[in-house]
Amino acid sequence: MSFVLGVVFGIAFGLAIIVAFVKSENARSKQRTDLASGIAEFARMTVEDSRKIFTPEQYPSWVVFSNQQKLAWLNSHLEKIWPYVDEAASELVKSSVEPILEQYRPVILASLKFSKFTLGTVAPQFTGISIIEDGSEGITMELEMQWDGNPSIILDIMTYVGVALPVQVKNIGFTGIFRLIFRPLVDEFPCFGAVCYSLRQKKKLDFTLKVIGGDMTAIPGLSDAIEGTIRDAVEDSITWPVRKVIPILPGDYSDLELKPTGVLEVKLVQAKELTNKDLIGKSDPFAVLYVRPLRDRMKKSKIINNDLNPIWNEHFEFVVEDPLTQHLVVKIYDDEGLQSAELIGCAHICLNELEPGKVKDIWLKLVKDLEIQRDQKNRGQVHLELLYCPNGMNNGLSNPFSQNESMTSLERVLKNSAEGKESSPNGSEINNRREVIVRGVLSVTVVSADDLPPADIGGKADPYVVLIMKKAQIKNKTRVVNESLNPVWNQTFDFVVEDGLHDMLMLEVWDHDTFGKDFMGKCILTLTRVLMEGEYKDMYELAEAKSGKLNLHLKWNPQPIYRDYQ
Repeated sequence: MSFVLGVVFGIAFGLAIIVAFVKSENARSKQRTDLASGIAEFARMTVEDSRKIFTPEQYPSWVVFSNQQKLAWLNSHLEKIWPYVDEAASELVKSSVEPILEQYRPVILASLKFSKFTLGTVAPQFTGISIIEDGSEGITMELEMQWDGNPSIILDIMTYVGVALPVQVKNIGFTGIFRLIFRPLVDEFPCFGAVCYSLRQKKKLDFTLKVIGGDMTAIPGLSDAIEGTIRDAVEDSITWPVRKVIPILPGDYSDLELKPTGVLEVKLVQAKELTNKDLIGKSDPFAVLYVRPLRDRMKKSKIINNDLNPIWNEHFEFVVEDPLTQHLVVKIYDDEGLQSAELIGCAHICLNELEPGKVKDIWLKLVKDLEIQRDQKNRGQVHLELLYCPNGMNNGLSNPFSQNESMTSLERVLKNSAEGKESSPNGSEINNRREVIVRGVLSVTVVSADDLPPADIGGKADPYVVLIMKKAQIKNKTRVVNESLNPVWNQTFDFVVEDGLHDMLMLEVWDHDTFGKDFMGKCILTLTRVLMEGEYKDMYELAEAKSGKLNLHLKWNPQPIYRDYQ
């Protein structure tokens, strides 16, 4: 009996295993069929379909949707005609670049000229083309180019001590985007009057320098000086917004040439929480600012020793040629004395984000590289005040940094006062340059504070505010409000300010104790906004504090004075 039961159970168990296996295989087969069907559907998807399904944040960083079209046909034809292009273009490039090299020639060199210049046998490759819809009356086209060429470029360098050095430029690697502008459009063949070309974006420019029959290190600093000269020449000769205009039809095309469109006023206020680059002590930060990376247009701040929260309060001025595409770059370095400075971080802001005639107060996060967007490390922040003034701006707002403002109330009545002109005895006009010293009375009302951090054991604080004019070192303080994290003071203080453009107001919040005091936070204000607006109220967050805001009312009563100097 036991044997029969064992056989029955064995058969039933075996059949159950077979049925389960068949069902499992059928299910897996159906999953594979569904998966294959889904993959086939994805294969038929277009880029537009995928954009409807997924958000940009769901794509990995290496996925890039490009509007560019491939140019295999152009590269094929370019390779065929490249020997003729080399012969025709080499002399043209040589004659165009030599004057710019001479302009940026290092002071240690007596002359810097080409003795040989050919573009080599390797043609550049155009990797994409796109049409830019910018609303202008013309056609704007951008071509992305990559060139790992084998040119033969030799520079004849003569030093002041009579040493001649033939320097070869080799191993050139270049990647960039060229912009072509066909404008204006006309009803005469070829349907456009002129062509403008420019290097819109320089993604990579690498090369090496070698002295033929000698050592590049024979003259200290020579290699860096020549490399900087070449890069400046490229930047100043063809990099956007510089553009070269080639007339196709007779006409006046001066409006296509590079012209200044305005002035960017930058106040470098401060930085905070900078990364420490020194093993002993703290970094010695300074800033380099530029709109175009040319040596004569780059501005450098003073060095603040041993401070990770430096305060500069320095003013710089930059010429702007194209506010729609140019941007301001700020790089913070740690000064290393005789050694090269070490980069702490950098940031930039596009000028098209600025409203003309209005001051923009902004904190920019520092990153390691402007090309890397996903830098999560905290390298600190930099505080800027920006004011873009287009040429001919007439919107009721004045530029407080301008040296052409009217001198006094009486001079405002005079016709030429705003231009700083005087009449000589013979009736001719004399232009005097004047230094503007913005003097006046600053009234500061400390209204209240909100959400201050607790400083006492009982979860309260006894706060008061210390007001300091940084340049004049004039101090005042409010009364103490006992046991409050949301104190109300409503106290007004007047400061006589001798130089409003370069002074700062510092407000420190302290907790009063019987045997001392505890720091609760601070905020630092420049006077630019109150100079522009005359009066305003605003709430400011406390720095170096977990929480807290100060409610302030500022008013400016100007008493300007001016100094004439040659």
